[in-house]
Amino acid sequence: MDDIGGIDMCGTYALSSNCLGSKEQRMARLEDIPEPTRTAVANLPCPSFETTPFVTGPALSGRRVAIVSSAALIGRGDKPFPFGSGEFRAVPSTWNNDEILMSHVSINYDRAGFQRDLNVVFPIDRLRELAAEGIIGGVAETHFTVMGSTDPASMVESADGIATALLADGCDAVVLCPV
Repeated sequence: MDDIGGIDMCGTYALSSNCLGSKEQRMARLEDIPEPTRTAVANLPCPSFETTPFVTGPALSGRRVAIVSSAALIGRGDKPFPFGSGEFRAVPSTWNNDEILMSHVSINYDRAGFQRDLNVVFPIDRLRELAAEGIIGGVAETHFTVMGSTDPASMVESADGIATALLADGCDAVVLCPV
């Protein structure tokens, strides 16, 4: 179990009084999620696919990498994401970390990690380090964010828009950062 600034974490899920089990616990279980969220999550439809996708392309050291985060990130002074919004927004690589705010509104999300280190939800500094070391080919100029805790059916248009923009920017790898 990791200790981050006095906050116990199991995986990326902040421990609360209902998940303080064994020190070996690494992930939240459905029974740890409070109602009514637990029932809503359990009743979500799960699609099945008839084919198995595969990916080909350059080695990681030749890939341009972008971030897609569900933290509903905004620049200081920007309008927050509305609750349940299916929209997406661009996050330019040029934004200063101290000007990036989170407008995610789920009551089940502990913001302590984000408040301590933006890279918990938007690992831009880690990508820059990997690019500087030659582990990845480069960092995208533009990244994207959406509001988590949103019905996926309302996000189809946004997913298509993000994919189109990433391809236009020459990205061939994406770090998905769900919150």
